[in-house]
Amino acid sequence: MTIHKSLTRFLVLVGIIALVGCSKPGATPTTSTSTAPTSGSDATSTGGPAPNSQNMPDAMPPPAPPSNPVVVKAGTPLVVSVDQSVNSKTNNPGDHFDASLAAPVTLGGQQVIPEGARVVGVVTDAKSAGKFKGHAEITVTLDSIKVDGARYPLRTTSVTEAGKGRGKRTGIGVGGGAVVGGIIGAIAGGGKGAAIGAGAGAGAGAAGAGFTGDRDIEISAETRLHFRLKDSLEINGK
Repeated sequence: MTIHKSLTRFLVLVGIIALVGCSKPGATPTTSTSTAPTSGSDATSTGGPAPNSQNMPDAMPPPAPPSNPVVVKAGTPLVVSVDQSVNSKTNNPGDHFDASLAAPVTLGGQQVIPEGARVVGVVTDAKSAGKFKGHAEITVTLDSIKVDGARYPLRTTSVTEAGKGRGKRTGIGVGGGAVVGGIIGAIAGGGKGAAIGAGAGAGAGAAGAGFTGDRDIEISAETRLHFRLKDSLEINGK
């Protein structure tokens, strides 16, 4: 009986020890939340792709500074060829006509306005022979010029073609043909030569102009007219 009780106590003790041993918590494995970047990874600290210098666009070059305008000074001659006829009978003050530059304008040996540049002229006065007792007269000047696609206003001298009486006609190139002729005469010998040259210049300025059937004045197409700038002309640089 005593042996039986001792055995029972021993078994109870062994069971208690076994229960206590099973109830102890085991060691929990530790885990790391941080992952080290692998070699060659393009990930940045923010999770985005690393910048690639080969994919970066080249820096834009700074804009070129604006070019200074070219100034064609007052007094510069402009020789134009009329593209359409102008008549003292059919035209009125304010009428426009087309023309083209017959000779280029140069500054310092460089061309600033090419030959053939489109020009617009304007009639400033027109007197028909039938309305002014046989005195026909027409006066024209230049209104604008087109250079490199841009149109610039002009203020120039004028050219007048006038007829006085039957069979008589005078050509007055104000600042135009007469002045050019005077320069030619002065080169020829000055004095009297200059006067002859002035007359020849006036005739050259009037070339292509003549009477119509009823003694009106007409400046026909392809007539060359000589003008001079009254104001300086500023042309935008290229």
